[in-house]
Amino acid sequence: MAINDLMMKSPEKVANHITEWLTNYLEETGMNGFVVGVSGGIDSAVTSTLCAKTGKSVLCLEMPIKQESSQVNRAQDHIKWLKANFKNVKSFRLPLDSVFESFTEIIPTAEDKEAQFLSLANTRARLRMTSLYYFAALHHCLVAGTGNKVEDFGVGFYTKYGDGGVDLSPIADLMKTEVFEIAKYLQIIDVIQNAAPTDGLWGDDRTDEDQLGATYPELEWAMEMYQKNNSQSSFNSRQKEIFAIYTKHHLQNQHKMKPIPVCKIPKEFL
Repeated sequence: MAINDLMMKSPEKVANHITEWLTNYLEETGMNGFVVGVSGGIDSAVTSTLCAKTGKSVLCLEMPIKQESSQVNRAQDHIKWLKANFKNVKSFRLPLDSVFESFTEIIPTAEDKEAQFLSLANTRARLRMTSLYYFAALHHCLVAGTGNKVEDFGVGFYTKYGDGGVDLSPIADLMKTEVFEIAKYLQIIDVIQNAAPTDGLWGDDRTDEDQLGATYPELEWAMEMYQKNNSQSSFNSRQKEIFAIYTKHHLQNQHKMKPIPVCKIPKEFL
């Protein structure tokens, strides 16, 4: 199979299926609606729009932490578009710069600067998760996750107990390329559809591809090859490189994808 040679059969049917699933799940729980963190990226744009299409209450939270200006602008533009098209959508802007700065001032300086930099990037995601759950509890709502299939179950490209801390995952069975197809069907604003994917945790314009070393179509191809146990003998040099990148991340991040291990106590000890 060539990289990125598959297209979704019916974006409309997929979008309607997710909307119906969200509606049914919400009604079963007896909760009032959804809270979604809107970052200016394609995943949160699609997730928030699908939640809005349920007709249920949707609260979009914008939570910048020393954010690159283009990301902030995209998030705000998407929220404006959502509110113009869906009367059930509300929003709140919660700048977390001062909270993050206060945290950095009280932690000790680490010798490993690179590790500390990564840890603080993940701290941003966890501050946002805490904020989402504050508003979710306040309004008796569910936190809707924005992770897609290749990130959540392929390379583990998310923060544990950060953007990975959610109540339900409406787009987690969609590849990133499929999320873009849904975005096109939903008529998500062009500036988001055309933006390079980024996790927005670094305060600059680095993309997901910069961090991962491969594009999403490439990683999706590698995910399928890995699941099929395909022999690498038929891969060209770039495909071998992509497969190695995928395998490294997939194995390294198993702790995110598997249930929390529980130490079982032998019955004779109890």
